[in-house]
Amino acid sequence: MLHGVDTSGAHGAEEAMKRLWKESGATEENPQPYLKTVLCRIVSVSGVLREVVAEEVKLKLVTLPATAGDDEKAKERTILKQLLKAIGSRKPQLVGYNSHNADVPIIVQRAIVHGLFSQGMGERPNKPWEGVDYFATSGDHNVDLAPMVGRWGQTPRLHEIATLSGIPGKVDTEGGFVSDLWLQGKLQDILDYNEFDAITTHLLWARIAHFAGLLSSEAYEREQVLVRELLDDEIEKGKKHFIRYLEEWDRLLALTKKRD
Repeated sequence: MLHGVDTSGAHGAEEAMKRLWKESGATEENPQPYLKTVLCRIVSVSGVLREVVAEEVKLKLVTLPATAGDDEKAKERTILKQLLKAIGSRKPQLVGYNSHNADVPIIVQRAIVHGLFSQGMGERPNKPWEGVDYFATSGDHNVDLAPMVGRWGQTPRLHEIATLSGIPGKVDTEGGFVSDLWLQGKLQDILDYNEFDAITTHLLWARIAHFAGLLSSEAYEREQVLVRELLDDEIEKGKKHFIRYLEEWDRLLALTKKRD
């Protein structure tokens, strides 16, 4: 729509993406430059829901769409409506890596493109202390781990700080390859990749929370056990890609023990 590209036909989507990259400064050395979030389509959202019930921590993996194969559930509009409804009704604390610059802006921008109601996520209190505000530059409702561990040129990539901490970073694929997977019709591979990232982000959050004194050493160890139990449960449900995640986690932990 933006550049007048005909997206019909077998190669319509590919031609549209090539035009987006071209208009965003593509070069021979960098044929797929980073696109503004408003130009990107959300094809999957994944996260770890952490709840404390009667002092007991419970973890649940949530992915939209749950599996590939259902065209209706895979629509961006459907994914966004479910996500906005969940955030607006539950008002959870959001935790991400570079989420202030990427995750929240793309959710807002693409929801506006689709003409959706925020379901409460977009509400802002008159005063910071009077309610949940996901757009405040400070506060605990939208926690971005990236600026907590670095600034500017010293901000590590998620893959870097996770791997050095003994946590799987990017396993088998990276974010830059997601567009190729989409053009090849491999939505399930993207879902698997997003779920890996969700688990990695949660493990890194727990490590940072431990460093900050928000989790005791015992609570931090327990959190890691809970993640392993979650992965085991997901494998039992048929998500065999988590076997690869556990293998990489064990490999990295073995290396950190040698280092220590």
